[in-house]
Amino acid sequence: MDALILPLFMGPWQIVLIVVIVLLMFGGKKIPELMRGLGTGIKEFKEATKDDDTDKVDKVDKVDKIEDKE
Repeated sequence: MDALILPLFMGPWQIVLIVVIVLLMFGGKKIPELMRGLGTGIKEFKEATKDDDTDKVDKVDKVDKIEDKE
């Protein structure tokens, strides 16, 4: 729960310090690749959750059709 509150108390200097540390750790060329991978992962996660929701709706529709036939 503290992790949710922590960003609220970060000032601009703390954010700049974190960005500089990340740049030093990974380098300027590696960061776009890391962000691209992160974006791809988020996109796949959203598609998977959306597919899961549509699968549930399809199953409910099939059950309704079977019940209508009986």
